[in-house]
Amino acid sequence: MAGMTSTARPYLNRRLAEFGTTIFAEMSALASATGAINLGQGFPDTDGPEEIREAAVRALRDGRGNQYPPGPGVPELRQAIAAHQQHRYGLAYDPDTEVLVTAGATEAIAATLLALLEPGDEVVALEPYYDSYAASIAMAGGRRVPVTLRPSEGRFRLDLDELRAAVTDRTRLLLINTPHNPTGTVLTREELAAIAELAVERDLLVVTDEVYEHLVFDDAEHLPLAGFPGMRGRTVTIGSAGKTFSFTGWKVGWITAAPALVSAVRSAKQFLTYVSAGPFQYAVAEALALPDSYFDGFRRDMLARRDILATGLAEAGFEVFRPAGTYFITTDIRPLGEKDGFAFCRALPERAGVVAVPNAVFYDDREAGAPFVRFAFCKKPEVLREATDRLRRLV
Repeated sequence: MAGMTSTARPYLNRRLAEFGTTIFAEMSALASATGAINLGQGFPDTDGPEEIREAAVRALRDGRGNQYPPGPGVPELRQAIAAHQQHRYGLAYDPDTEVLVTAGATEAIAATLLALLEPGDEVVALEPYYDSYAASIAMAGGRRVPVTLRPSEGRFRLDLDELRAAVTDRTRLLLINTPHNPTGTVLTREELAAIAELAVERDLLVVTDEVYEHLVFDDAEHLPLAGFPGMRGRTVTIGSAGKTFSFTGWKVGWITAAPALVSAVRSAKQFLTYVSAGPFQYAVAEALALPDSYFDGFRRDMLARRDILATGLAEAGFEVFRPAGTYFITTDIRPLGEKDGFAFCRALPERAGVVAVPNAVFYDDREAGAPFVRFAFCKKPEVLREATDRLRRLV
């Protein structure tokens, strides 16, 4: 082709060669092409609180955030994040030196790993893991070391002995996600205490993704790892407004950490997006100050939706791992006579008019994840009921 140059070297950086188009893009395209109900990608089909949307409009009209906001984030949001951590968990953070606003949790993950890793450093991560973890570790030149959560007695469980054995002299940090996407597991106080003890003993940094902190169900409790003995100074905690307030398109995330860690992450973040979401930052500051009744109501609403989908999936023949957190349900397709999650999910839109995601994309060990499929329940109840009616065709 005219104007093209030839080269024997691939265009894509070799560190990213294993990462093609995300499974979410593929499945969302399938949903669009077939008219299927999209329970694959984790975004709500309704907006969050009207007063928060109006707060964004007000900020736009008042000219707040229409130009570059401060690099660390607008002061109002940093103060609101610090107040939230204090109110919910008793964790005190200085909004000026220990809070950094990012372009969603995805940038927070990328900036943190780019800042804290040197080429060759090992990162121990819970498998299955959110796909951006693997890509960010690769971009930083690190090496991921997965520790697999395995199903037992209705939930996916962490083997603490396996976690300890995964740590070597090359381990730089632990990458923890609780509540856990995609399995819905919420790590217990005992599990978190053991992780903290290991981090202190081996002098490890810990990056903890807690974006689903307000979506915990039944008897589960979200406990920030930074609150455990010895963890305050070695933990980078990642939060996000998207999952809690149902404005995923605003892309407002943050980290809280000790000043030296925040400074390091800010050094990387400033060369990624520099700043983002100016007017939305003011709106999220107001959202974080909503009364506890909002968070309680949000959780109850999502719990009801979880139960609609979980019951329907079980009636359709899936083995269902009822999640203790997040807004995803992992299922086992083997009771349906299936064993390949990729093939199952690619055929499901035509077979049943529903889109889901194969969990194997979240595993290094694709065989370990092969029979598991994830569905999102952050949709209107009537959409979930229609989806489960369609899925019953599989029986």
